[in-house]
Amino acid sequence: MKSWNDRLSTPGINGVKPTPRTMADVVEGQPMLVPTARQVDDFIRSILEGVEMDVRALRTALAVEHGAEVTCPVTIGYHLRTVAEAANEDLQRGMTPSDVAPFWRVLDAKTPTTKKLSFGAEFVAAQRKREGLKP
Repeated sequence: MKSWNDRLSTPGINGVKPTPRTMADVVEGQPMLVPTARQVDDFIRSILEGVEMDVRALRTALAVEHGAEVTCPVTIGYHLRTVAEAANEDLQRGMTPSDVAPFWRVLDAKTPTTKKLSFGAEFVAAQRKREGLKP
């Protein structure tokens, strides 16, 4: 079984494509970014300490950065979990929070992805509190 860091490093298929159908806040035909996990990781690493960004704002910013109108809501959910779980693997190997992607600047207690994390929401809450972000 692949580790989360292996999944993070998998190239994957990405790019801007027409949205195949209307779903969530995405309208059929809109130019939609389908990012790789690494693109999501890189973007999260660019968020400054003490700054939070919700998932919708992250999707919008990623889309704009890559010349699209929207970012795939399904793909972003998968990749947010991959980024968080890979960061947790690195922390378990002795890295510090400043060395990993600060996913807690995007995920909070109410984000559905947080509930799926293998290590629970306590770490997310503690990191958010340390940076002065709302839980």
